Amino acid sequence: MEEFDQQKLPVPSFRRLLALNLPEWKQAILGCLSATLFGAVQPAYAFAMGSMVSVYFLTDHDEIKAKTRTYALCFLGLAIFSLLVNVCQHYNFAYMGECLTKRVRERMLSKILTFEVGWFDQDENSSGAICSRLAKDANVVRSLVGDRMALVVQTISAVVVACTMGLVIAWRLALVMIAVQPLIIVCFYTRRVLLKSMSRKAIKSQEESSKLAAEAVSNLRTITAFSSQDRLLKMLEKAQEGPRRESIRQSWFAGIGLACSLSLTTVTWAFDFWYGGKLVAKGYVHAKQLFETFMVLVSTGRVIADAGSMTTDLAKGSDAVGSVFAVLDRYTKIEPEDPEGLEPKRIVGDIELRDVHFAYPARPDVMNFKGFSIKIESGKSTALVGQSGSGKSTIIGLIERFYDPIKGVVKIDGRDVKSYHLRSLRKHIALVSQEPTLFAGTIRENIVYGVSDKVDELEIVEAARAANAHDFIAGLKDGYDTWCGDRGVQLSGGQKQRVAIARAILRNPVVLLLDEATSALDSQSEKVVQDALERVMVGRTSVVVAHRLSTIQNCDLITVLDKGEVVEKGTHSSLLSKGPTGAYYSLMRSEDGTAFDVAKALRLNVYRSNPNEFPFFPGHQLTNFKRQSQTPGGGGGAGGASQRLMSINDAWLFIKQLKDMGGDQREEYYMFIEIMKDFKAQRIDTKGVCARVKALFKGHNHLILGFNQFLPQGYEIIPEEEDATPPLQKQTVDMKLLSRL
Repeated sequence: MEEFDQQKLPVPSFRRLLALNLPEWKQAILGCLSATLFGAVQPAYAFAMGSMVSVYFLTDHDEIKAKTRTYALCFLGLAIFSLLVNVCQHYNFAYMGECLTKRVRERMLSKILTFEVGWFDQDENSSGAICSRLAKDANVVRSLVGDRMALVVQTISAVVVACTMGLVIAWRLALVMIAVQPLIIVCFYTRRVLLKSMSRKAIKSQEESSKLAAEAVSNLRTITAFSSQDRLLKMLEKAQEGPRRESIRQSWFAGIGLACSLSLTTVTWAFDFWYGGKLVAKGYVHAKQLFETFMVLVSTGRVIADAGSMTTDLAKGSDAVGSVFAVLDRYTKIEPEDPEGLEPKRIVGDIELRDVHFAYPARPDVMNFKGFSIKIESGKSTALVGQSGSGKSTIIGLIERFYDPIKGVVKIDGRDVKSYHLRSLRKHIALVSQEPTLFAGTIRENIVYGVSDKVDELEIVEAARAANAHDFIAGLKDGYDTWCGDRGVQLSGGQKQRVAIARAILRNPVVLLLDEATSALDSQSEKVVQDALERVMVGRTSVVVAHRLSTIQNCDLITVLDKGEVVEKGTHSSLLSKGPTGAYYSLMRSEDGTAFDVAKALRLNVYRSNPNEFPFFPGHQLTNFKRQSQTPGGGGGAGGASQRLMSINDAWLFIKQLKDMGGDQREEYYMFIEIMKDFKAQRIDTKGVCARVKALFKGHNHLILGFNQFLPQGYEIIPEEEDATPPLQKQTVDMKLLSRL
């Protein structure tokens, strides 16, 4: 399943990287020419320096003055020449590097945007890793082509010119110095590497301490509140102890290495001077030739060492090149721009998943669907409900073709989605997810984001009105030009969701996909957003994924999923009518915080003939009362260990379903509430509740027997006389649902 690893990618090379810079061939030529000239300047400086030293061995003062003036002018000329060629070199290579960075980032991002969603599910392809790759790899590549390439060219130029000059001036001495040159290069290289290593380790050793210090500053209130200053300082001291010992140890090694490097360099120079002295004594060379050759070749050794110390950077550059071409050479498994795909001008919106087998690429061993099938009619709203992991959001992903099934087919308007030009198809589909995605821009820019054509202000406002967003937008200081901030942080959750809905409305989709669109909102925001969604869904093929079942009761069809299979489907009322054996009924029962909705739905089903609204207890007083688990002999008070929770509404609805609905029950309703309130306030114990309930429902033994279901083990209210309530009314009760065991 890990397609990224299975694909055979071309081997990345520096030549391919340079090929990306072909449009800047003029800058490349000028840059290389400038680097070559600048590389030749270094041996010229050394040659002039050697000649200058020999001037001071002359005995004629006038000749010394004349030659000093000449060499001073030479140095001045070399300085001006160096300035010009250095500027030219850096400009051209920097221009090449920046163009390459821009080109690499654009191509990488363009390529990444074509990849299937499954590629992003891999750990190594997380959003953070991709952003780092776009930022870091492109910069490393720029440095490789710009700075490092310039250094290589000028080093080669300097070595060639210096060796040539040395052999021409004094070939005997030059041959000896070239022979020992590797030793000098190693010495210079070792010094630079050790110094860089020490600096790097010093920085790393302070990272943990810096992290602690940053946490201390950002959490200063907490530290002050708990008087944790001493503890933090001890942690800081402990964090610094290990790096301190390591730095001391590294300093010893670095010191020895630097000392050896300097000593070997000095020994090598001593050998060169000794041999040069013998050549001068024998008359093979003059003192001037000795100094010129020595200066030229020694300076070249330093240049080579400087270039050699960049090998680690070159290694990093090679890794970056491989990373860049791993993206550029990869082909996507789901091609969004298939030239042979059908580009629909309009779709009807019929959706079908037939015999689908599917597993996420990141979890290939876990099958989400095995032979799954479902049909979604056009122009109607279909809700998908079920426990987490049942496959609801997976269906959304398959419809959008974020993923392809392993087996089976996903059809839209009777055609396999694989036969469509994907981006053209998605123009007719809009998705509103649980966490709306807003970009760093204005509200207007976010609303029009999903539309390719130019839209006027009236259309934007109408879309915002339909999404219940216009009022809050108009109340902002800058209105539609209000800056949303990064990921919409300047807006609340409900506001962001409404802007996302407005974006979907403006797109005017045929198929609307709502994936937990209101689950993250508070009740007030949810109501506003839900009203907007219900207006938008009219006349469209809508697929609604929801955990809050109260939000999908008006859907044309509700499909209940369990472990990748359809277990029930129907309307809200038809599914509820199946009773406790139904899967949807069980979801309504188990949903946290929805006892009120379940009870209301049941009441409407059982007492549909009663036009009067049942007087439910006010929402802010829906208090759950703890039930006691002790035996009657244990005191029975409300202060004992709790066994389960009892809701007033559930208990009272239980009683109301058993009770004759012919008369006004408000007096008994509030009397029962008072009993529960006294129990919660510990003014009465469980025995007291039993006594008062028995008195309240005297003559209605079916109510007393039903209320016994709420009592803890060991408690029971014994009826005093036979109950005459008709059997039909007793059968309308669901003990398990309303006692919320």
